Amino acid sequence: MEPVLNKKEIAALIKAIKDGSVALDIDDGEQSPFLECSPVNLFQMEKADSEQFRIPNFDIILDLFCRMYSTSLTNQLQRTFSITRTALETHEFEKFMAGKTVPGAIGILDMSPLKTGALIIFDPKLSFSMIEIMLGASSELDTLHLDRRLTTIELTILKTLVDDACTDINKSFAQLLELNTTLTKLENNARLVSIVEPDSEVIVGTFLVKAGEHSGEIHLVFPFVTLEPLRELLRELLSVSTANTSTWQEIIEDEIKDVPATIVAQSGKLSLTIEQILHMKEGDIFDIDYDPNTPLKVLVEEQLKYFAIPGTHNGKKAISLTGVYK
Repeated sequence: MEPVLNKKEIAALIKAIKDGSVALDIDDGEQSPFLECSPVNLFQMEKADSEQFRIPNFDIILDLFCRMYSTSLTNQLQRTFSITRTALETHEFEKFMAGKTVPGAIGILDMSPLKTGALIIFDPKLSFSMIEIMLGASSELDTLHLDRRLTTIELTILKTLVDDACTDINKSFAQLLELNTTLTKLENNARLVSIVEPDSEVIVGTFLVKAGEHSGEIHLVFPFVTLEPLRELLRELLSVSTANTSTWQEIIEDEIKDVPATIVAQSGKLSLTIEQILHMKEGDIFDIDYDPNTPLKVLVEEQLKYFAIPGTHNGKKAISLTGVYK
C-alpha cells in the first residue's frame, strides 16, 4: 500500500509543481504499460449485454414465467420443481445454435399475433430427466446421462410439458397483450431449426430447473424483431396510470358505499333512571323535549345529519328532509 502524504508533504509537492521542480509530463520511454490506452467516445459506448436497455423490463416477464412454469410442472408431475433465471444475454442466432450440438428438445413456437416466433430448448440432461419422471421413475434413482439425440417417441412424451410452457408464456405476457403461443414443431437437431436469419440478434433467457436430484436448463430464445414491437409496452410496465388504475382510496370509497347504515327520525329524547324504567306500566305518561313545530332530527348511525318534517306518502308514514346539519 502506498504511503499517504501528510499536509506538509502535500504543500511541499504543490510548491514544487508550481516552481517547475517536479515535471508533470511523462516520457514515452518511461511510460508503464498500465498507462497505455486508446481513446473512447463515451457517447457511443454500448454495454455488451445491452438487451436490458433495448428491451427494458423484459426480465420481469421472464421471472413471471419462472414462477408460473414451476407451478405447472409441480402440478403436472407431482414433484416439487423450482425454476430460477440464471442469465439474460444476446447472441447471433447462428452462433448460439451452433453450440447446441446435442440440444435435447427444441420447441418451435408461434407467438401470434407477433410476426415471428420463438424457441424453447430443453437441454439433454433435463429432457431425459423429465422423460424419466413422466414414465414414473423413482426419485431415488440416479439421473441418466445419455449422449444421443432424443427419439421421436421421447419428443412426443415431452410435448405436454412444452404445451404447458406455451400457456405460461401467454400468461406472462398477458399484462402487455393477448398472446396465443402454440407449439409448431418439436425437433432434436439444431441444424433443422431456423426462425430468423443466421446473423440476426436473439435474446436468450436461461433457466435452471431443479426437482430433487434432477436438474437441467431451459433456454427461451426470442428474436429481437419479435420483442421490438413490445418495447414501449415493456417500458411502461412498471408505471402506474392514474387514469386507468384505481387507487386503494377509491376502492375503499366504492366498497363503503355498499355498507348498510341505520337511519332514525327522532322526534325527541327522554332520559330515565333504571328504577323509573323498572316501574314503568301501561298508561304512564312521560314528557319529552320535543316541540311539534320544529323539524325532526334524522340520525345516521346515531349521528345527527339531517332535519325533516313528518307526514304520509302513498298511505304510509314518511319524512321529508328540510335541511342538512352542519
